[in-house]
Amino acid sequence: MNKIQRYIFLSLLTAAALILSIIEGMIPLPYIAPGAKLGLSNIVILSVVVIFGPKDALLVVIIRSILLMLVATNPITFIYSVTSGIVSTLVMSLGCRYLNNYFSLIGISVLGAMAHNTTQVTVAAMLFTTFNLYYYLPILSLVSIFTGCFVGYTAIFVTDNLEKTLLKLGREA
Repeated sequence: MNKIQRYIFLSLLTAAALILSIIEGMIPLPYIAPGAKLGLSNIVILSVVVIFGPKDALLVVIIRSILLMLVATNPITFIYSVTSGIVSTLVMSLGCRYLNNYFSLIGISVLGAMAHNTTQVTVAAMLFTTFNLYYYLPILSLVSIFTGCFVGYTAIFVTDNLEKTLLKLGREA
């Protein structure tokens, strides 16, 4: 795959992550844990980590967060989104690199979901200058197990199909 094809593919994946983020914002979740989300865009992010690497995944996270702020949210939400996105992407990247003998993509996704929620609580604690928000972390960690499993399982499917598509593109070029 040449450089232009790579950037086009990453642009399409960024658009997919953005669309999934917007759709996720429209899905009414049962009132289990306030602020908890499915993390649909992390399907794309984890797939980019696996196929293209951490640098490209971080680029997708940052661009998706900026675009999401411009079309659907606000600067405060951007702070939560970009910081937790960067941290969870780094955790998933490290997991893929060093823990892939011990964890599948499902386990790595759970680690990323927990890192995402921990970072969001930390950002909120810093913005509101209170550490009382950490009491909520065990609830979010429990939710992370379920959402991380869903995202990881879906990322396995997406990654397998993306790799097949990229191999096909490579043969046609």
